[in-house]
Amino acid sequence: MKIKREDVRNVAIIAHVDHGKTTLVDELLKQSGVFRENQEVAERVMDSNDIERERGITILSKNTAVYYKDTKINIIDTPGHADFGGEVERVLKMVDGVILVVDAFEGAMPQTKFVLKKALELNLSVIVCINKIDRPEARPQEVIDEVLELFIELDASDEQLDCPFVFASAKAGHAILELDDSPKNMEPLFETILKYIPAPEGDPDESTQLLISTIDYNEYVGRIGIGKVDNGKIKVNQDAVLVNAHEPDKQKRVKISKLYEFDGLNKVEVNEATVGSIVAISGIADIHIGDTICSPENPVAIPFQKISEPTISMHFMVNDSPLAGQEGKFVTSRHLRDRLFRELNTDVSLRVEETETTESFKVSGRGELHLSVLIENMRREGYEFAVSKAEVLYKTDEHGKKLEPMELAYIDVPDEFSGTVIEKLSSRKGELLNMTTSSGGYTRLEFSIPARGLIGYRGEFMTSTKGNGIINTIFNGYGPYKGDIQYRKQGSLIAFEAGEAITYGLFNAQERGTLFIGPGEKVYSGMVVGQNGKTDDVEVNVCKTKHLTNTRSSGSDEALKLVPKKVLSLEQCLEFIDTDELLEVTPENLRIRKKILDPTLRKRSKFNNNKN
Repeated sequence: MKIKREDVRNVAIIAHVDHGKTTLVDELLKQSGVFRENQEVAERVMDSNDIERERGITILSKNTAVYYKDTKINIIDTPGHADFGGEVERVLKMVDGVILVVDAFEGAMPQTKFVLKKALELNLSVIVCINKIDRPEARPQEVIDEVLELFIELDASDEQLDCPFVFASAKAGHAILELDDSPKNMEPLFETILKYIPAPEGDPDESTQLLISTIDYNEYVGRIGIGKVDNGKIKVNQDAVLVNAHEPDKQKRVKISKLYEFDGLNKVEVNEATVGSIVAISGIADIHIGDTICSPENPVAIPFQKISEPTISMHFMVNDSPLAGQEGKFVTSRHLRDRLFRELNTDVSLRVEETETTESFKVSGRGELHLSVLIENMRREGYEFAVSKAEVLYKTDEHGKKLEPMELAYIDVPDEFSGTVIEKLSSRKGELLNMTTSSGGYTRLEFSIPARGLIGYRGEFMTSTKGNGIINTIFNGYGPYKGDIQYRKQGSLIAFEAGEAITYGLFNAQERGTLFIGPGEKVYSGMVVGQNGKTDDVEVNVCKTKHLTNTRSSGSDEALKLVPKKVLSLEQCLEFIDTDELLEVTPENLRIRKKILDPTLRKRSKFNNNKN
């Protein structure tokens, strides 16, 4: 017999990037007494890894739990970036309702639509939380209308349309139910959760059924499966079977060795858990997202939606440059292979494939950000390797026509820059769908654009809007191939010989374009040391010293003025490299180089390509 567990609520916090999900979770934790009165708490305490903290984005979904009155509220903080959409899709299987956080100024954004659509498809109850109502330019009334329009556009049922609205300032730590209420604390939001998020249902006397929705990984205990108990109970030392709805033949006998529930930011060991509890299970080596843990006598898999396919790929390869192996701890193909396959333990949207050579692996993900976060993580762990330019993954339809991934780009820019942005995106095969101007001097542009047209565009976008533009993109299925795009208007400056860069050589080279290196840096033949002002690649000799004569001393070098070098971030490097170049990644340096280092072979290869 199905029962409702009134002492538990399971809720996910979903929103567009930067609308305040993680800050909201911070406040719910603080006000439910998870921390001591005098405890120092870092901001955005849920963003636990370094890159999340530096970039201010959530990459992995996190579980936590708070107590309000006598009810345990399991909360899942989810990422807002489209590149990590795979995370959002599957954690929603663990909850009975969502809190949709919307910025009181920005309103409904592309990712708001994406996450809300997923929640409505799963028939989850929605609480809308209009956040940042204390922003000077907040417009909560208009945002309510925008959100309701979005519900209607997504074919929400009448019950779903009748959802409660809460107004909050997560930063100030208060929520209100009506805009003219005086704010005190987060209690109105807690009360709304208890009232509107349904209690989990299930039959505690049935045989065990638990769907694994997230995988955590820990060096000491290996893989940890996280999921909600749908039916029955689960106990330590219980015999169980792993089955999977997408793999009908899978039946693996396992034993539950450790069981945890969430309490605040900690995992607490428990001996058993029943219907509606969100638990973590360790000790099963081969556990995957989408697996169902069942009793051996009744192994029935819970259906689970397939994870969205990757749209972009890069080749990760062993670094074979003349400076290889000098700066990294892990440099061999075995190191690289082990690390990439280990990433698959926790990242379900990633694909890693072996290629004809053991030195190179094809890695596919949901977007440039997805792959650049992996590169940055590996670099910090001491890996040294090279990566190729990102390329999109094409498909063909039943008539043999080439299809490519398309994106919807939503762009907010000050009015004076809209012309430049339209011109740039049109040259990258973008199609303007909509253009609206707001009273604040901003224009919103909506484009349909091939995913490859956005590769390398963000840096250029920031330059052409003087840092004032906001661009958000979301995957929009596959469409017919739009034709060739020229990525880069300018060529590269290529080092002519190996050695150390000298001021005299750099001074002569800087007339040709923008330099990426300074004096004293090691270079090798075929390494890209700067960007040419013109379209061709040019070889420059940055190691050149001045010939000495009896009228010139070598000391007069000090008089030469060098323009400061342009330091490229990882993203800028990935945007800059062309199809015949690689990015050499080490813990200490990022170097751009030609795939073919030898100048004669490079010219021959270019000549052959042009002939074909």
